[in-house]
Amino acid sequence: MRYEFIGKGITLTDGLKAKITAKLDKLGRVVPEGSVVRVALSLVKQENIVEVTIPLSGRTLRAQVRNDELMSAVDEIVDILQKQMEKYKGRLQSKKKRDSRYKAEYDLSFLNDAEPAEQPIVITRTKRFALKPMEADEAVIEMELVGHSFYVFKNAGTDEVNVVYRRADGEYGLIEPEF
Repeated sequence: MRYEFIGKGITLTDGLKAKITAKLDKLGRVVPEGSVVRVALSLVKQENIVEVTIPLSGRTLRAQVRNDELMSAVDEIVDILQKQMEKYKGRLQSKKKRDSRYKAEYDLSFLNDAEPAEQPIVITRTKRFALKPMEADEAVIEMELVGHSFYVFKNAGTDEVNVVYRRADGEYGLIEPEF
C-alpha cells in the first residue's frame, strides 16, 4: 500500500507517519497491493479527526473518526475499514455466484485471506412520494420540518433529482447527479 498524508492544523512528523502506517498496515491482508491510502489528519478544538479513504475498482472505502487521542482514532479507523472490506468481499462473492458477468468484472484474488461476511441486504420499507420542484434552500427547510437527515427533491433550476443532507459538522450538503 502507498500512503498519502494530509495534515490540517497538525504537524506531520516522520515518526507520526510511521506509527499511523504501522497501524494501517494491518489492512494489508484485505486491501489489494498497490492501493493508495489517503490519510487526512486534522485538529479542531482539541479534537483529532482522522479520515482514511481507499479507492478500489468500482468502490471507495472511507471512514472518519473524531477522538481526543489520535492513535485511538486510528485504531477505530482500522476496525471500521476491516468491517467494510469484509462486507464488500461478501457482496462481491455473492454477485459473482449469481451472475457470470461479475466473474470478469471483479477480481477477488486479493481477498482470499479475509473471512466473507455473508449478510443479505434486506430492504424493509419502500416509500413513494411526488418530487416537488424547489430550490436547495427550500429543500433544507423541508428536511428540517420532517426531521430527517436528508431530503430528495427536484431542483427547479436544473430539473434534476438532487439530495440535501445534514453533515456531521452541522452544515448542509447537496448531492447532484453526474452523467
